This record gives sequence, structure tokens and C-alpha cells, in this order.
Amino acid sequence: MNKFKILLVDDIEQNLHSLKLIVEDNFDITIFTATSALDGMSILMQKSIDLVLTDIQMPEVDGFDFVEYLRGIEKTKDTPVIFITGIYDKEKYQNKGYNLGAIEYITKPIDDTLLYNKLKVYIDLFEEKKRDKKEISEKNSIIIQQSKLAAMGEMMDVISHQIKQPLRALSHYCKDIQEVIEYEEMNELYLNYFQKNTKEQILFIEKIIDGFSSFFNPNKKKEMFPIKPSIEKAISLMQPQLISESINLKINIKYEELYGIEAEFQQIILNLVNNAREALVLKCIQNKQIVISVYEENRKIIMSIEDNAHGIPKKIINKIFEPYITTKENASGIGLYLVKLISKSGFEADLEVENSSNGAKFIIKFPKKEPIL
Repeated sequence: MNKFKILLVDDIEQNLHSLKLIVEDNFDITIFTATSALDGMSILMQKSIDLVLTDIQMPEVDGFDFVEYLRGIEKTKDTPVIFITGIYDKEKYQNKGYNLGAIEYITKPIDDTLLYNKLKVYIDLFEEKKRDKKEISEKNSIIIQQSKLAAMGEMMDVISHQIKQPLRALSHYCKDIQEVIEYEEMNELYLNYFQKNTKEQILFIEKIIDGFSSFFNPNKKKEMFPIKPSIEKAISLMQPQLISESINLKINIKYEELYGIEAEFQQIILNLVNNAREALVLKCIQNKQIVISVYEENRKIIMSIEDNAHGIPKKIINKIFEPYITTKENASGIGLYLVKLISKSGFEADLEVENSSNGAKFIIKFPKKEPIL
């Protein structure tokens, strides 16, 4: 359970113990303690702290310098800090603390009721924020699942197109063996030929069905997966359409692995490639091309998907990731919105779009992450 986390900093252990008891008696929260600013900094670097209560008068690094240091670090620059002091209660010291970003002053001896009321404000805000995040997460989860269902409907044409090919081949083999039996030409050689080829077609159909079953599985766990085979697997689902529409797809991979849910990554690929495919066909481009590139830059894994369909109209390019925005007839307008949602929620990645000299170029910047053990 995600509890409110508070850090108490005081160089006198007796004060620290008393303060901890007051907080524990009133709130069910997680408490960390430090007897110096340096120890407090170490805890803040390792933990996600929601509020800091710190004494000002401490050896080596005092409370003012401690807060000034915190404000200079991205991870802690917005962490609220309350000063607890028995000496620095004059207006000039309070102003110094407020200028550094402290939110409150509590003077010693500590008034239990005052401390309770001040802490309750921040704990209540934390709980409210947590509820809001949960609601947003639940709504996004619903949107993702709804979008997956919509995407599943759109991809049924792809599945149908792929299954028809092996089904036609099976029909041909069945007709062929009927003629072989009719003309009494059956032998072991032909029987092995028939068995081998029909089995290949059946396995191909099973592979298509298994691929889509795993693709839409909502219970997949995050793990390291190879990028190139994952892209190739996703593209294989659309390969017959790409071939029939004379679309040349190139894959340039200069980075090997990504951390996340592979099925969600493949859904990103399918949506963006299908979006490019539709644009190429709609605009009747002669030499249709789609290029997928993956490389590392500034500790980011960059993936770009670019087509040569002359780009996205300027009037909608800044709105292209909003739901229900589309340039195509009879389209839901949620494909690119879904890509952005999955990129952010599933991979903490940023999705951008620009018009290159050839056409639309979608760029996803994945953080370079290691698996959580």
C-alpha cells in the first residue's frame, strides 16, 4: 500500500524520538529519521519522501543549507519542507526560510495540536492526489482496453487476409488429393507431400491466431525483450497487405533491447505502420516507403517511423494525438491517441510527430531502463 512518507531531521536524538512519537500517535504513515542533513539527503535520494520536517540549527549543514540543496535537485525540488526551530523564529529568519521554499515554521516546544493540523493538511492532499491518480489510471486502463477492442476490430481485416491464403492452399490440397484418389495415383510419396504441406498451412494459421491472442493479452508482465524480432513479428501480421499494396518497409535497428510489455510495443508498431500504410494508399503514392529506425541518443532509445506520404496537414498536426482527430473517412480517430497513451503509461516514453522532407515522422523517446528485479 502506498503510504504517506515523512522524513524527520534533527541532530538531537531525543528531539527526534519525541517528534516521531507525536507523529506516530496521530497518523498511520511511514516515517524516516535522520540525525544530520547529510543523512537526510541520502534518504531523500533513495526514497520518495512526501514531506520533510527539519530542525534548522544543526552542525556541518544547517536546515537552511539543507533546503537550499534540496531545491537544486530535480528529484527533491518540489518536496515540501517544514522548519522546526526554537531559535530561528524571528521574522528575518522566517523570511529566509520562505525564500528558500519552506512552507511552514513550527516553534519549539512543539504544540501537538498545531503539528497535527499542519500535517493533516498535507496528508489529506496526498490521499486526494492518490485517489485522483487511481481514477485517472482506471480511466486510462478502460480507454486502453476499449481502444484495443477497437483496434482488434480494425485488425480483423488483416487476420482475415492472412488466413485466407493458407485456407486457399488447404482447399487446393484437398481438391488435389481428391483427384489423386479418383485417378488411383495415391502413393506414399504423394501422401508425405500432402501431409507436409497441409501441416505447414495449419501451423501458419495457428501462428496467426496465437500471435493475436498474445497481442491482446492484458495480463502480460514487463520484461526485457529484443526490439528487432518484436518489430518483425508485429509487421508479419501486416505483411500480406504491405506486399499487395507494393509498400517497401525498411527496418534499421541500432539498439537491441527494450524494457516493457512486448505486446504493447507491438501495438504501437502496428498502429503507426498501419497509419502510414493508409496514408500512402489514400494519397496514391507511387514508390510507397515506410522506414522504422531504432537507435540510442542521450541515454534515450529513439524509435522513428517515417513514411513518404507528403506529411500531415499543418492545421491538425498539433492535434493529431487528441482522441477522435482523424483525416480518414470511417476511422475512429483513437489510433494515435492510443499510441500516445501506451507510450506514456506503459513505457514512460514521449511521443512526437513532425513533417520530414518525405512525409510524416513519428518519434518515440523511450527512457533507457533496466528491469526491476
